[in-house]
Amino acid sequence: MAETLRPNRPLSVADAWAVTARRSAETTFFFDFDGVLSPVTDDPDASQPVGAVPGVLEQLATTVRRVAIVSARPVSFLRSRFESLERVDLYGLYGLEVWHNGEVVTEPAALPWIPAMSDLADRARAELPGPILVEFKRLSVALHYRTAPQLAGEVERWGHEQAERHGLKIQGGRMVIELKPPVDQDKGMVITEGVRNAGCAWYFGDDMSDIKAFDALRAREAVDPGFFGVAVAVANPETGAEVSSAADLTLDSPDAVAEFLTDGLSRLQAP
Repeated sequence: MAETLRPNRPLSVADAWAVTARRSAETTFFFDFDGVLSPVTDDPDASQPVGAVPGVLEQLATTVRRVAIVSARPVSFLRSRFESLERVDLYGLYGLEVWHNGEVVTEPAALPWIPAMSDLADRARAELPGPILVEFKRLSVALHYRTAPQLAGEVERWGHEQAERHGLKIQGGRMVIELKPPVDQDKGMVITEGVRNAGCAWYFGDDMSDIKAFDALRAREAVDPGFFGVAVAVANPETGAEVSSAADLTLDSPDAVAEFLTDGLSRLQAP
């Protein structure tokens, strides 16, 4: 029999949790990190998850089939923030790195690009204005202009020139552009693979790259009427309108995400 318990859009919070409670054994929760589990900071190295987040994620992972963080950050960074978590999978660098069952697996096609990314980071530090923060991530380079938004045009021109010259990909974000190897991998691809055998999945995101993850949930629903996906946007003044308009539900901060999940756990664990 076709799924008859999936509510129509727009979703209510109660409906979303009710369907998830019925399907907890086949449900996966995916989360972006920056802006979702942690406030966005001027210094990316200073970012920390909201205090309640690690505990609520670990509880969630004991209640549903799977919990995963899907981030532009390297796995090494995510591990440093979530060392206590035993049941949460980590996808770093848009899925180029994966931490699962105590091991890090790197996409082989990206490994030859490590020297080029290192050289690119050195050039960025030498050629871009001092206020631009250059973040070398081993397999990518992020150029942050949050503390100098007036330099956005210069940073973007430089980034696009480098991408064209060296055959790199560009990913835009909140006051940042990121240069990546020409390897097909993004959050949408992570979610497409991650929901292949799931009956229900949630994705929490706040940035333009997260829209691809929302789209992956929609695509799975289109081919499998029995699948139930929930896209949750964490609103912000930089990319909030576009991301929120692509989502089913909207929360206003990482603190609100922690509160939302705590409430949701009580619904999932209710007799």
